[in-house]
Amino acid sequence: MVTSILATASKTLSGVNSLQEYRRQEHKEPEELLQGIDGLVHGVIGKWHRRPGVRWRLQRDADQVILQENKWADMAHPALLESLKYFRNCFRRGGSVPHDQQISALAAIRELADRRLGLRAFPVQVMGALALYRGNLVEMATGEGKTLVAGLAAILGGWSGKPCHVITVNDYLVKRDSQWLRPLYRSCGLSVGHVVGEMPHQERRNGYEADITYGTSKEILGDFLRDKIQSHQLQNNTQRLIRQMVRQGVSGGGVVMRGLHTAIVDEADSLLIDEAVTPLIISAPKGNAVLNEVVEITNEVVSDLQEGEDYRVNERYREIEITSRGRSKLQTKSLYFPGIWQGEQRREEVVRQALSARKFYLKGKQYIVEGGRIVIVDEFTGRAMPERSWQQGLHQAIEAKEGLALSDTNETVARMSFQKFFRFYHRLSGMTGTAKETAAELWRIYDMPVVRLPVNKPCIRKTKKEQFFASQGEKWKAVVQTIKCIHATGQPVLAGTRTVRASEKLSKLLSEQGLHCQLLNAVNDTLEADIVKDAGQLGKITVSTNMAGRGTDIRLGDDVKNKGGLFVIATEWHESGRVDRQLLGRAARQGDPGLAQLFGSTEDELLRKYLPTFIISGLSRLLQKELPGASFLSRICAKLAQSISQKQAFKARKTLLKTDRWMEESLSFTGGDEA
Repeated sequence: MVTSILATASKTLSGVNSLQEYRRQEHKEPEELLQGIDGLVHGVIGKWHRRPGVRWRLQRDADQVILQENKWADMAHPALLESLKYFRNCFRRGGSVPHDQQISALAAIRELADRRLGLRAFPVQVMGALALYRGNLVEMATGEGKTLVAGLAAILGGWSGKPCHVITVNDYLVKRDSQWLRPLYRSCGLSVGHVVGEMPHQERRNGYEADITYGTSKEILGDFLRDKIQSHQLQNNTQRLIRQMVRQGVSGGGVVMRGLHTAIVDEADSLLIDEAVTPLIISAPKGNAVLNEVVEITNEVVSDLQEGEDYRVNERYREIEITSRGRSKLQTKSLYFPGIWQGEQRREEVVRQALSARKFYLKGKQYIVEGGRIVIVDEFTGRAMPERSWQQGLHQAIEAKEGLALSDTNETVARMSFQKFFRFYHRLSGMTGTAKETAAELWRIYDMPVVRLPVNKPCIRKTKKEQFFASQGEKWKAVVQTIKCIHATGQPVLAGTRTVRASEKLSKLLSEQGLHCQLLNAVNDTLEADIVKDAGQLGKITVSTNMAGRGTDIRLGDDVKNKGGLFVIATEWHESGRVDRQLLGRAARQGDPGLAQLFGSTEDELLRKYLPTFIISGLSRLLQKELPGASFLSRICAKLAQSISQKQAFKARKTLLKTDRWMEESLSFTGGDEA
C-alpha cells in the first residue's frame, strides 16, 4: 500500500519536483582558465572589449535614452505601467533582447524611478545601467549614485524570470538598498527580497524566492554551500521526494536558493579581487582536548624564546625561521609536549604557529577581542567578521596569546573561494570606484571587461602634496596639527587609518588636544551609516579605518562648501593603491569642493615590510636632514613598495586558482564540487 502511494505521488510530482530541484542547484560550470598562447589571445580580446569605443557606444545609447524623456514624461501613469509590463514580457521570453527595446525599456524605467523615488537618472547613470546589463565592470567615481545604477540594471535582469542577486558589502546596505528601491521594483512587476546574517531558514528561502535578492557575498556563498551539503545528503531523487512529503510539502528538501544566474556586485574590486583569496568555509565544532593542551603548552614555551637569537621573522613573506639555538631550547622542553608533538617536526610546526600568532596577528589590526572571544577584522574593509575563524589551530593559538578560554576546533564540511564562486554565475557584472589597476586580471578570471565612465559633474578636488617623516611619532604629530588647524576653520575632516589600533591612537591624540572626534572602526561598526552620514557637517572630525562608509554618501552640511568641502586625510600608504584612491575619493563628490592629503613615514608597515632595511635607513636620514628631493624619493619608495605588494597579492590569487583546480580534481566529494 505504501509503495503504491509513493509510486502514484512520484508519477504526479516527480516531473515538477525534479525540475525545481534542478533549478535550485542550476549554475554555470566555469571553464578552465586559458594558458600560454590561448591566454595571450584571450588577453588581447579583453583589451578590445576595454577599448574607448565601448564607452562611446554606451554614451550614444544613453543619449538615445535621454532623448525619449519627453515621450515617457507626458505619458499617463496607467499607460506607463502597461508599457513596462510589455517590456517585462519581452525580456522574459529569453534570448537576446533587441537594442531598441533595451533603450526604450530603460527610458521607461528612468521615468518611473523619477515618479516613485524622486530620482531621475543622470546620463552617466544610464550608461552604468547599460554597461552592467551587458556584463561589464563599471568604474564610477565615488558619489555618482551606484545604488540607483544597480537598481536599474537589476530590473532588466529580474525581468528574465531567473534569479538576480545584487551583492554588496554589509548587511546594513543590503537592507537599506532593498527597502529603498522596493517601490520601483514593485511598479515594474518585480518582487525584492534580502538575506542577512542570523535570518531564519524560511525567511532566507523567501528572500531567494524574490525576483531580485540583495545579500552579501558571505551570506550568498554560505547558502550555496549549505544547499550543496543539503542536496547531497540524499543522492536519490525519490529519497528527496519522500523526505519532502514527510516534511509536509516543504519543497527543495531544505534548499533555500533557486540557482545562480545574474549577479551585480557592488564594490567589485574588494569582493572579486581583495577578498577573492579568502575561502568561505562551512565547519562544524569538533572538540580536540589534546590540541588545546598543545596550544596552551606551546604558548608558555614560546614566551621564553628571543627574536633574533632563537628565531627570525620575515615580515614580507610572513614566515618564522627557528635558529639552531632555538631548536636546542625546544629540544630541552620536548617532554612538555604530549604524543606526536614530542617529535621535532610537529613540535616546531606548532611553535612556528604560536610565534606567527604573536608576530603577524595583532590585536587592533587582524582582530579585536569582543565579549571574551576573538573577532576577525577584514584588513581591506576594516569590518568585523564575527562568524569567521582561522583554521588548523591558529585561532586557538591567538586565544591563548590573549589569555582567553580556548574554543573548540572546527571540522571543515565544505569550502569554496569567492573567486571560484562568482564564476558560477551565467551573467556577472559589477561596479566600483577603482578598477583600472586590475582590469587585466578581472578579464582573465571572470571574462568581465572594465569600462571607466565619466563623472556627472567635473571633479574639483584639490590634492595637497604628500607629507613624509622619518618616524611615526613625527607623522602623528603633523596629522594632529593639520586636523587642529583645519578644524579651527569649521571645515569637516575625515582621517583614514589602516587599523583599529591606529584609529584609536589618533582618536586619543586628538582628545589630548581637546578635539572631539567620531570614531568608526570594527569595534563600533554598527554605527557606520550614522557616523559617515554626519562626517560632512560643519566642524565634524571623523576618524575611520578603511571601511570609511563605502556605500554611504557623505553629504556636505550648510555652509561647508564655502569652507572648502570635506578634507580627507590618509594617515598611511596602503598595500594597494586602489584603497588609497577609494579613501581620498571620499572628498569632492558630485562636483562638490574638497581637499585630500596623504601622510606617511619610513616606519610605516608598507615600507618596513616590502623594502630593504638599507633603503629605509637612507630615506630616514634624508628626511631627518630635510634634504631637497627627500619627499620625492619617499613617494617613489612608497609606490615601489605598493607595486611589490600588489605583485605578491596577484601571485597569491594565481596560486588560489591552482588550488581550486586541485581541489576539484582531488578532494571533491561529489562529482567535482568542493562543497
